Amino acid sequence: MKRLSLLLGLVLVFFGSVGCNNDDGVNFHFEALEIVNAQLPDAFELNEQYEITVTYNRPDDCTFFEGFDVSQNDTTVRSVVVVGSVLTDRECNETGDQVTATFNFVVLHDQDYRFRFWQGEDENGEPLYLEVIVPINRPTDNSNR
Repeated sequence: MKRLSLLLGLVLVFFGSVGCNNDDGVNFHFEALEIVNAQLPDAFELNEQYEITVTYNRPDDCTFFEGFDVSQNDTTVRSVVVVGSVLTDRECNETGDQVTATFNFVVLHDQDYRFRFWQGEDENGEPLYLEVIVPINRPTDNSNR
């Protein structure tokens, strides 16, 4: 019984001390990172999965890759944004690194796909995109022979 009381006391002290953390401030924010290049196949096959490689700019050592935001704008139109987290509680050093990351894409439609890779904004604040169209390989109809 003493062991159980001691263990329970230690657990309460542990959870009580965890709750005393006064650092409630957020020390990062998410940011879209500029895409420099994208590597896609010359054509897609229906119902196949492909690895798409994206090269993006990592501006400083406070910015870290978090993932991709791939949104469907139309049946076969996809907008792709690289999402980074940026630390805000330290001094950052510019890196100018170009980094690659990949995501998997499954072809579900028999129409050509158009990808729009976010590259930043123009002088008017309008988004700029690298657009790539990937056709679908369609079976040839040999029934007329």
